[in-house]
Amino acid sequence: MTDVVRVPITASNPPRYAHDDDAGADLHAAEAATLLPGHRALIGTGVAIALPEGYAAFVVPRSGLAAKHGITVVNSPGTVDAGYRGEIKVTLLNTSLDQAFEVAPGDRIAQLIVMPVSRAVFVPVDELPGGTVRGANGFGSTGVAAEATAAGQAGGAA
Repeated sequence: MTDVVRVPITASNPPRYAHDDDAGADLHAAEAATLLPGHRALIGTGVAIALPEGYAAFVVPRSGLAAKHGITVVNSPGTVDAGYRGEIKVTLLNTSLDQAFEVAPGDRIAQLIVMPVSRAVFVPVDELPGGTVRGANGFGSTGVAAEATAAGQAGGAA
């Protein structure tokens, strides 16, 4: 069985898991909005939560909205800290070049994932430990094709 965390909530339409094994609970719009092509809007959910210390919630896009309509969450994942008690709002972006998207109250617009988080202690050092295959190589360093990825994992140039 998965660990369960009790999260106090105020909401007229609380987040719900569509399936027992889903990681994210659907967040619903509490207001109507029209997202014109290329525009964004901040949509209220009417949800406020009190996460326990050591937890955070992350607002992420719904894959169906992204694939079918080009709707995504601008600051994904949006982080809800344990100390925040205000309404969870979602900044939606319409990536369509030619189709407006209508949001109605009750529409599922994003997902909320609640997770335990570690608190880091940042330790200043003169030099970072080395010895990794990737090293300081950044964006795109492993390439796109499967062969490039395999070469990168084998220590070759990617």
